Order: sequence, then structure tokens, then C-alpha cells
Amino acid sequence: MAQNMIDVKRRIKSVTSTMQITKAMELVATAKLKRARKKLEATKPYFETILESITELITHAKGFKHPFIDGRKINNTLYIVITSDRGLAGGYNTNICKFVEEKAKDNERVKVITIGTKGRDYFNRKGFEVVESYIGISEAPSLDFAIDISKKIVQMYNEQEIDEICLAYTKFISTISYEPICLRLLPIDIEKEKEIEKDYPVIFRYEPSPESVLGYLIPKYLNSVIYGACIESSASESGARRVAMENATDNAKDMIEDLQLLYNRARQASITQEISEIVAGADALN
Repeated sequence: MAQNMIDVKRRIKSVTSTMQITKAMELVATAKLKRARKKLEATKPYFETILESITELITHAKGFKHPFIDGRKINNTLYIVITSDRGLAGGYNTNICKFVEEKAKDNERVKVITIGTKGRDYFNRKGFEVVESYIGISEAPSLDFAIDISKKIVQMYNEQEIDEICLAYTKFISTISYEPICLRLLPIDIEKEKEIEKDYPVIFRYEPSPESVLGYLIPKYLNSVIYGACIESSASESGARRVAMENATDNAKDMIEDLQLLYNRARQASITQEISEIVAGADALN
């Protein structure tokens, strides 16, 4: 009985130490989530302005062609998949990887660029062609990093190594809600603007040409989309890790309560046994 009490006490101490770690990780994830949300709120207006400008140009400038808009036969598809470098984030990494794997079944040939060690390891293990892998930036993405990736994918697209580029990331909805989505980057897939009632038609002139303006805007668009997706994924990762660590901390508290109850019962049984032995000894002497 005494040995059992020692084992239970040792388990309580071990679980308490684990709970302290998960609580600290929860606080760290909360702080990172706040920073990521601030970045997300700062980048969205820029991205929306670029997208609005491109949509406006395509809507009003008719009869021109551009390789980033005109589709071609899709033989090779490139997926840019954003995951995390570390685990302990619940189903964050698994959800986005399985989401891309399911979509890739519809393509004949698939290439993958991974951001984060979890995505790299997953797609290597599944036998995908990983053409490039970036690590160490999932929690703190930078615009320079997004520019480097956009240059690489534009070069691959222009050289016809790939015919379609898709960006897969986890969209941040709220602190407890995240959604894996896939956005086609090239050729650009832009929804038509809704018709707006105006008294007079608006006439636009693009200098030196719509093609030149579009050629300037599209790299900006790609930079902002990739950067924004990295920030959204970073916020989603921190949120998922915060929730996972919060759940782990709560589970540790419940386990400690159960172990404490078990310890008290064992201690009570030990005391009862000792009293019974004393009483039995006293009766024997009488």
C-alpha cells in the first residue's frame, strides 16, 4: 500500500510538471497569435487594393492577352503548401496536408513546394516530387521571403515547367476556427466584378498599355497573396497550438484531480489498516 502511494505521488508530480510546460506554451502561443493577427489586419487592405486594381483592369480593358491570364493545357500542377516547422498544434498540419493530397488526385503530374518541415516530411513520405522546401519561417514570415518564392514560381511558369500554380494554406477565421483552402495563383482566376449602377460609364486609359500595367501589378499581387497566406497560416498555427495546449493543460488538471483522489483513498486505506492492526493487537493483549 505504501509503495502504491509513492507511485501515485510520483505520477502527480510528473503530471504537474507537464501541466506547467503546456501552460507556458499556451501563453507563448497566445502572444504569437496576437502579433500574427496584427500583421494580418495590416496586410489585408494592401492585398485587397491590388486585387481590385487587377480586376478593374481586366474588366474594362477588353481584347488583350497576357500569359498570366490566358490559360493553357494543364499537364503539370505546382502546389505551394504552407505548414509549420513544429508540432503540438492539434490537427493543423494534418488537415492541410490531407486536403492537398486529396486535391492532387485530380491532376496528372504534381509538383510541390513546401513551407515548413511538417509539409516537407509528409509529402516526401507520400512520394510527391518536392521541388523546393523552406523551413524556419512558418511562425515569422517576411515579405522578402514571399518575393523570393513568387520570382521562382513565375520563372517556372514562364519556362513552362508548370502550367498551373495553386497555393494551399490555412485560412484564419477566428481564434478557434481555421479552414484549409486552395487558391489558384496562375493563371489568375478572378471573379468578375459585380455590376454597379452608375449614371455614366467610366472610361479608363492605361499607359503605356494594359499589358504593361498588368505585368507590373501581377508580381505585386503574387507577393501580397503569398505573404498574406503565410501570415494567415502563422495566425492559424498559433491559434491551433494555443487550443491544443489549453486542452492539454485542462486534461492534466483533470488527471491530477483523479490521481489526488486515488492518493487520498490509498492513504485513507493505509490509515484504516494501521488502526485495524492496532486494535487487533490491543484485543490480543486483553
